[in-house]
Amino acid sequence: MTSDEFYKELSYITAARDDRFQFAQFVLNDMSLFPELIKISFMVDDETSFKAAWVLEFVCLEYIYAMIPHLDFFTNNLSKVHFDSSVRPMAKICSLIAERYTSKQPNPIKNSLESKHKEKMIEACFDWMISENKVAAKVHAMETLFLLGKETHWVHPQLLDILHQDFHHQSAAYKSRAKHILNKMKKLKNL
Repeated sequence: MTSDEFYKELSYITAARDDRFQFAQFVLNDMSLFPELIKISFMVDDETSFKAAWVLEFVCLEYIYAMIPHLDFFTNNLSKVHFDSSVRPMAKICSLIAERYTSKQPNPIKNSLESKHKEKMIEACFDWMISENKVAAKVHAMETLFLLGKETHWVHPQLLDILHQDFHHQSAAYKSRAKHILNKMKKLKNL
């Protein structure tokens, strides 16, 4: 499949979960398409980019390790993402990476995620937290910040400030996740 054909197929995807899942399976069955999927996901002024980001999220849910050779490109371009429909899947992918990185189990992300990648993810997540993004993006961003903040010590105090500042102005879903994160931070302090 050529790049143009792949792009055209992505443009037909709808928000339906089955559509996104089927296209992700298509990519998982032919991982030579993965670099093109990432590239299209970061064509940030093109509406097909958010459709690619939806699929990228589903691929990463199945096989996050596919992202390893692309961590530089992924993290260097996170701050450019601006469509609401793209920010949420990118924030989710960040949280998946952070989960694997902070896992007690050995895995390839632990050896591949460098401080420059973490810095870019932290920067993007803080931007998403303080911008007018939807709750789902903020929830994934706060999870990433909590996880990466376990070793980057300035992150938790900054996250704490944002959560306290925004708490009363946010939705019930935001408040619920914020309470959860605040409790996890409290437990870390008590250890």
